[in-house]
Amino acid sequence: MSSELLHLVREGIKLYNERRAPEAIAELVGVEGDTIVVSFSGSFCMWCGIYDWVEDLVYVFKEVGLETKLVRFVEPEDPTEPRRFGYFKIVSVDVKGSF
Repeated sequence: MSSELLHLVREGIKLYNERRAPEAIAELVGVEGDTIVVSFSGSFCMWCGIYDWVEDLVYVFKEVGLETKLVRFVEPEDPTEPRRFGYFKIVSVDVKGSF
């Protein structure tokens, strides 16, 4: 992964956390090919649905120049487990527009 792409991913997650914490906190797990894996924890807003909290990262990534699509959402089998995982496929990158 290029340093520019990694910068966009980190910037998007940082912006997401500034807006959503402490109800939802995103943390980069890694990048698998063209897919960004992010873990989410927090109390969330149960009326909104946890999926919506995870999907919001798509819109934040777009703000920093990273077009993604949520392709997989994993909830734990154990309801007391606090982490969920989102898999975001990279559609396009606008590095020059993000700096």
